[in-house]
Amino acid sequence: MDSGPLHLKLAYFAQRRLRPAFPDAPRDDQDLPLRALEEAFLEDERGAVAGAAAQAPQDPQAFVAWFEGLRERGPGQGDRLFPWLAEQATLPQMRWFLAQEVAGEAGFDDLVALTQVRMPVQAKLELARNYWDEMGRGREPAMHGPLLTQLAENLNVDAEPARIVWESLALANLLVALALDRRFAYHSVGALGAVELTAPTRVCFVDHGLAPLGISKAARRYFTLHATLDVQHSQAWNREVLTSLVAEEPRAARAIAEGALMRLRAGARCFDRYRRELWRLQPTQGPQSGAFAIDEARPDVVAIS
Repeated sequence: MDSGPLHLKLAYFAQRRLRPAFPDAPRDDQDLPLRALEEAFLEDERGAVAGAAAQAPQDPQAFVAWFEGLRERGPGQGDRLFPWLAEQATLPQMRWFLAQEVAGEAGFDDLVALTQVRMPVQAKLELARNYWDEMGRGREPAMHGPLLTQLAENLNVDAEPARIVWESLALANLLVALALDRRFAYHSVGALGAVELTAPTRVCFVDHGLAPLGISKAARRYFTLHATLDVQHSQAWNREVLTSLVAEEPRAARAIAEGALMRLRAGARCFDRYRRELWRLQPTQGPQSGAFAIDEARPDVVAIS
């Protein structure tokens, strides 16, 4: 199956599995085939990073140093998309970009909650603290997920999966699949840790790009918050979660490394697609001139009835 239809199917499959339901909800006869497709997707993604992940050391301190090095040398780091967003993106271009980001976000709080199940105490406690921050420390106006949703609503962002490029759907599908399957629990730790590690620089660029477009500081709060808070989250994640898990189970190092690289590789794939979409120009034009009617339906995004 081509990537577009595959990831649209998996996106709706993920939504259905995460949504609260009742015992009389009808079973879908496509569940088993979709699980098989999801597992094949995960194994393909693992295979692409296996060689690099095998180089991760099993000593806890050395592993954390290796992991933190992904901030500079990991897939997608330093992508030129983000300085461009900060300096040159128009409002329609930024709206299109945010639609992809909203679709690929997958709900960090829920992913952390799923990942922490039956984890050892030290790691579990840090995951709980991270979750509590994501939940606004018990205050609805400070919850992180709704902050992004509110920004999207203010900008009339359309994040309907059928209008989203498959690379962004694949990113969300990856994170959900890792968090839902306990065989990939350590992979999920690595993937989410990679988000905390690498997000601050990117969200700073996006925040700077939104400001000149007339987006208020209050509306941009999701990005300004994560520019600083994720630095603290990453330090605590690496110290309390990664160090303790690898010390207790050295095999976890490779699984965590695979998860981190899978997430970064999926992000890099998104950045490449976003650049190609936003910079789709005549050869004589520069990226500052605009790209195309980004509010139009994408011809390569396949809707499933």
